[in-house]
Amino acid sequence: MSEPLRAVLGEDQPIVREGITAMLERSGVEVVASVSDAVELVRAAAEHKPDVVITDIRMPPNLADDGLQAALRIRAERPGTPVIVLSQFLDASFALDLVGDDPSGVGYLLKEKVASPQVLRDAVQRVVAGGSALDPDVISTLVGRQRAADPLSGLTPREREVLALMAEGHSNSGIAEKLVVTVPAVERHVTGIFLKLGLQQAESSQHRRVLAVLHYLKR
Repeated sequence: MSEPLRAVLGEDQPIVREGITAMLERSGVEVVASVSDAVELVRAAAEHKPDVVITDIRMPPNLADDGLQAALRIRAERPGTPVIVLSQFLDASFALDLVGDDPSGVGYLLKEKVASPQVLRDAVQRVVAGGSALDPDVISTLVGRQRAADPLSGLTPREREVLALMAEGHSNSGIAEKLVVTVPAVERHVTGIFLKLGLQQAESSQHRRVLAVLHYLKR
């Protein structure tokens, strides 16, 4: 019988930490250390050398992106360590920082989607196997296919303005207000951006919007 996977968990909210621990253990993953701040997380990862590190992004001591920075440090000190970062919100810049130039062995999951042990177990298995578990999952493909040329080169100046505002998190109505144009005009620009960046209609509108923003942030 194979040994269970060993995990180090970083989460500052006790109830959430207990819930994630329970899900992992029901999935056959042994939590060898469970800590509440980023400093302890780095120390625990160095001590236990786990199969996977799972961490929240916003943690003490600064309650900023301490968990993400700890994950990056762990990956730098022990290259190849599988890491899954949990976030309450989708933040493309955090995902790109985590992915860097190689999405293998990394996961970026929204907490609201980790609703069952199965979801978390699948993510753990994928990153431990050298794959990725990113939200959206197609981020790894996007990062890998945009090296040959600037994907934004075909955009008009107005489309670049719209995309920049999308990257800031504005809705179509918010963009329309800032650019003093109509919402239908913004929607036409967004559709043009999708087409020029090769984001297919088969993908959901929200996923295409995220991917377009990732193109902008990765340029």
